Parts: sequence; structure tokens; C-alpha cells
Amino acid sequence: MEWHDDGIILGLRRHGESSAIVELFTAGHGRHLGLVRGGRSRRMQPVLQPGNSVHATWRARLDEHLGSFALEPDTLRAADLMQSPTALYAFATLAAHLRLLPERDPHPELHARLLAALPQLGGTLAGPQAVVRFELALLADLGFGLDLTECAATGGRQDLIYVSPKTGRAVSRQAGAAYADRLLPLPDFLKLDGAAADADAIAAGFRLTGYFLTRHVAEPRGIALPPERDRLMVALARDAGQGGKA
Repeated sequence: MEWHDDGIILGLRRHGESSAIVELFTAGHGRHLGLVRGGRSRRMQPVLQPGNSVHATWRARLDEHLGSFALEPDTLRAADLMQSPTALYAFATLAAHLRLLPERDPHPELHARLLAALPQLGGTLAGPQAVVRFELALLADLGFGLDLTECAATGGRQDLIYVSPKTGRAVSRQAGAAYADRLLPLPDFLKLDGAAADADAIAAGFRLTGYFLTRHVAEPRGIALPPERDRLMVALARDAGQGGKA
């Protein structure tokens, strides 16, 4: 068995004296583990860092075996991620979310979104915002997507400012006025790709995606959302209080 694919390193662990087991999130083969012989060598250590992109060749005698990776560097961004606590918390959150997916199950849309998010993770606002957008896509990929395009009550597409915690559908200002204390705020940046957001809007986005991730994903599995996510939210609040804009 053999395949070739592009992947992003999510993590790794030691194996024996000189090798490593590397966890990749690949475009066509999903989250996939493999053995890298000599992975702890000086030559390979800069390559085998979480956040780096690599070209991967996987080989095994049988498909169900762990198999081995031959990895060639593509984009080495780990050093940049290490410069920012926000970036480290953001990447660790994304990696933890991806571990919710079954191993070897392809999710090409999430792979594309992860690639798009990685360059933004060091930004005070851009990094947390990218994580919220990724969480929204993750919910959709897991079958729990939110409908933020029209009002659940009227079918209208204007002035959508709430989300129903029961249905995951948007609600307009007028339709939700009598139930505002029971609805979740819908920040503008989640309705428009590329829209800017301040720290308050991003925090509202985290509350929104966190509610549905907890309800549909974490609680049924008896787990909690990753602690790095909480640390990212704390960093967002702290940096916003210091006037961070990037």
C-alpha cells in the first residue's frame, strides 16, 4: 500500500531511540498517523514540528497497519507560531478539534480551511476569529451545521442578530425581541466572509460555537472542550484590553 498527499503536522511522539510517530492532517486521507524512521535526527527535527506543512508518502504492507511516512518539507511555520502565545493556543485548539474526527476519514474542506487559518493565527484578533470560523465549519462537517442565512421564524434574510439554541437557526431582531434573553447573539462576522470583528464580537462567536460544540460533540462523548480554547479566549480579552488590533 502506498499513497502521496500533502499534510499538516498536528503532533508527534517519540518511538524508540531515534524514530517518531507523526500525526498528520492530510488533504485526501484525513487525520493519519505514521512512523518516521530517524524522525528525531537533527535534520528532521526542524521539519517535524506542529504546524508545518509537508509532502507525505505513506507506505504499509496492509491498509490497516500503522505504516511509515517519508516526509519532505513544504512550509515551515512552526517557528513563527512559537513566537505568539495566541498562535500556540489557537493551533492547539484546532489540533484538538481535528482529533474529534475519525482517523483516516477525509475532510478536504476542513483541510483547506486549516491551511487558510494558519497564517492568521498569530494575530491578536485574526487568530481567534479564524478559530471561530473553523469551529463553525467543523460543526457543519460533523453534521451539526448552523443555518445563519435566514430567520427561522419569518424566512427573512435581513437583520439577523440571534441564533436559536434549540434549532441552530438564525433569528431576526424583530422575531426574537420577545425571547432575546433565551437566544444566542449572532456576530456579523459569521454572516459575511472576510468581515472584520472586534474582540467582543469574536467572544460572542466563541460562545456561539462553544455552545453547539459542547451540546452536540463534547457532552455526548463525555469530554470537555480543549483547555487551550479557554486560554485563547483569555488571551483575546487580555490583548483587547491592551489595545491589540492585529
